Amino acid sequence: MKHTRFIPLVTIAALAACSAPQTASLPASSNAATSHMKLAFTGTSPIQHVVIIFQENRTPDNLFQSSKLIAEGATIAQSGPNSLGQTVQLQPQSLAAPWDIGHGHQIFLTEWDNGKQDGFNLVEPVKLAWRPYSYVPASEAQPYWDMATQYAFADHMFETDQSSSYPSHQYIVSATARALPQTVDEIAGGPYYPKTGKDGPAGCDAPEEMLVDTINLHNALNGPSLYPCFDRPSLTDFLDEQGVTWKYYQRNLGPGWWHAFDSIKHIRYGPDYANVVTPPASILTDISTGNLPGVSWVMPADDLHSDHPGSKSAAGPSWVAAVVNAVGQSQYWDSTAIFITWDDWGGWYDHVPPKIYNSYELGFRVPLVIVSPYAKKGYVSHRQHEFASILAFAEKTFGIKKGALHGTDMRSDDLMDAFNFKKPPSVFVPITAPPFQSGNAPASVLDAEDY
Repeated sequence: MKHTRFIPLVTIAALAACSAPQTASLPASSNAATSHMKLAFTGTSPIQHVVIIFQENRTPDNLFQSSKLIAEGATIAQSGPNSLGQTVQLQPQSLAAPWDIGHGHQIFLTEWDNGKQDGFNLVEPVKLAWRPYSYVPASEAQPYWDMATQYAFADHMFETDQSSSYPSHQYIVSATARALPQTVDEIAGGPYYPKTGKDGPAGCDAPEEMLVDTINLHNALNGPSLYPCFDRPSLTDFLDEQGVTWKYYQRNLGPGWWHAFDSIKHIRYGPDYANVVTPPASILTDISTGNLPGVSWVMPADDLHSDHPGSKSAAGPSWVAAVVNAVGQSQYWDSTAIFITWDDWGGWYDHVPPKIYNSYELGFRVPLVIVSPYAKKGYVSHRQHEFASILAFAEKTFGIKKGALHGTDMRSDDLMDAFNFKKPPSVFVPITAPPFQSGNAPASVLDAEDY
């Protein structure tokens, strides 16, 4: 596993100037089984279903080298600088490449290089320095490109954190990765065994010796190293208050870097844990049987369908297309917004420097595709977005106060620029992709992100 343990860096700390964000308290309904008995919120938007598909480890420069998308105005680079002052052409590399690239916080700092975006050649041995400068060929990425050009694409969507999957999955449900109540510091990476430093499972079901590092947002110093079981609000608490149903579709139960709610104590040990379901392909059944919830978080069907480097598979687009086609050909099409994004940059080159808010936010760009009958066809959003932009969209859609989580949802936009609710819903055109067939890669193929 290549995720370097968190190391603070003073240069980035100097950019952090604001005080710690206010912490939202848990809504009264968060521990109440009766919250599920309320009627669903009915707002003025035609959107009644929000589907968040969270794939793995890609950037726009790596995954969206589409000439049509570039012609529509997307900011995509075909080359980039390295630390030697050379310009490196991006080279085609299969989604099924058998190797991973390191992508922890320290690697972000190396690649970012104070906004120069020229340190990507420094994260691999010299003879392998070409690896981050790669892009996925059309033969494999075409289903993603078709979704982006038929609907909307955001070319300034940024990973909120400057690290790997575990904190990103906390941000996508809570708009923060604060390690509350133990500390207001943010989770800085994945859990590890302190005796060996080897990565390990994440969550309240993790082995008792597991630790995770934290980072102070405002001075870049190490916070306490803690057991990865926390308790902070999540969007689901406010959905409960509004009577909006939700599910989090994940590969299996128990601890996991992609298993966000296993790390949130009041959900893991409360009645809402019934909404954490497995396998992810259960969403296809829920759609076909008329049981799609108001909000769905959809994790990769399995390793082979994750887009994660090292999975030895190019099947990720098949999985995503299967979910999109299922919604598009169902009763839910006219009332759904689908957001497809990737949980971190995975070490791949990207040429757009992120806005730096503090010692840990923002990270590099990740792709964002918006599929809906109300999405502006062929629209490329150049506005700055981050993970909480999707949560802000859900807040607005379901009548939840803007910034209710008192996290990054307070500063995030709500993605409404990509929609036109005044027009009739468009007719769905199925996405062409190889058929989805569930499978799994041997555990040894991937790094530890999918515990």
